[in-house]
Amino acid sequence: MKSKEISMVSGPIFKSLLVLTLPIMISTVLASVFNIIDMTMLKQFHSGNGYAVGAVGVCGPLITLITGVFTGCSTGVNVATSKRLGKGDRELIDRVAGTSLLLFIVLGVFLMIVGILGAKTFLIMVNCDELLLDDAVLYFKLYFLGFPLSMVYTACAAILRASGDARRLMIYSILSSFLKIIFTLIFVAVFKMGIVGLALATIVTWIILCALGLIALTNGSSSVRIKFKKLRFYKEELKDILIVGIPTGIQTGLYSYANVIISSAVNSYGPDATTGISIANTFDGILYNISIAPATAMLAYVSQNIGAGNLERAKKAMKDAMLISFMFGSVLGGLSALLSGQLSSIMSDKPEIIAYSQQKMILISSTYFLCGIERCIGSALKGLGRPVVPMVTTMLFMCLIRFPWVYFIFPLVPSLTFLYLIWPIGWVLSSLSMLGFLFSAIKQTKIKLQKKAEMQEAA
Repeated sequence: MKSKEISMVSGPIFKSLLVLTLPIMISTVLASVFNIIDMTMLKQFHSGNGYAVGAVGVCGPLITLITGVFTGCSTGVNVATSKRLGKGDRELIDRVAGTSLLLFIVLGVFLMIVGILGAKTFLIMVNCDELLLDDAVLYFKLYFLGFPLSMVYTACAAILRASGDARRLMIYSILSSFLKIIFTLIFVAVFKMGIVGLALATIVTWIILCALGLIALTNGSSSVRIKFKKLRFYKEELKDILIVGIPTGIQTGLYSYANVIISSAVNSYGPDATTGISIANTFDGILYNISIAPATAMLAYVSQNIGAGNLERAKKAMKDAMLISFMFGSVLGGLSALLSGQLSSIMSDKPEIIAYSQQKMILISSTYFLCGIERCIGSALKGLGRPVVPMVTTMLFMCLIRFPWVYFIFPLVPSLTFLYLIWPIGWVLSSLSMLGFLFSAIKQTKIKLQKKAEMQEAA
């Protein structure tokens, strides 16, 4: 065990889970905070039509939709690596690392081609306003140009997180976030490159993160090492990654598509509404990352303990993760709703835009803890080898339910606040539907582990 890594198979559970959660939370929150700073600088220094923030923001749900289907495979990497670490088999650990990196290189190149070629078509499909379209297409293409670098770092981060090295990832995130601000200042404020400068700052940051991730996994400072001679697709390792990764990717994609449905309805209200929801999405992104951080930490915890045959520790980790998610989500979500006007005014001076932003933040921020609990239940099921269940519940309660809501129910009550109600409704329905499957999965896992222990004793 390396000194920077946390033991998931021994010691106090709540404390170590919290120690794992906080770096993940800090890393993702810092990225979102610095994204707010980026958007604020874009507002101050872009010389276009005044809707640069909206042009970048309208790309967000689409980017998440397209990339989420594939980056969901990082969950598969996390689970596959965690289980092999729990078993302590060095050869299998090396194989899963090599398979993971190669898979994400291939996916990154594929996504780059899709994003560049389909930029304008995708944006038109979500009712992007003509005032925003040209800048949005430009940003979309530049973003995907550097996306293979992001995918390589995603693979490295999933491996490091599975080994319990969340602290190193937090350091990388803090460093890269500060550097991104510096690059954004140079490109946007000094050289007046606007949206192009913002995209270039993102790409340069990805280069740095990619280098840091590869160095960490090749210099022997991690319990998992990437050996380039192992950079190939191993059948069993690829299968284990995809068994969890594909349903998770579909789940992420469905969730993002569900958000695109809502955004498309809001976009039809005009550029002020688009910019307003873009601002709200930026702040909601912070709460989302805070709420799901315990689920991310718990996934590796459950997977390692199941690999080590310790179901009771896995069950305790599930409960503690839900409690941590509730505490952070409810307190910080309430503060965000209370301060929604002041927060929104950071990125816009226009009252109409601020009003549109507040309309979403007040409702969604105050209920984001429900999302965190829902994700914890889903992560528990993935760690127990039931990744299809969260995918199906997401499809039913976060995606399919939105079609009748947006196209039939919403026109009867044409208020954006009413439109946004579908988020907490979906989280509650999804959570309740997964609980039964979770109890069943725990029972089946207990029987499986008992049989395995009996066979080992008999041998």
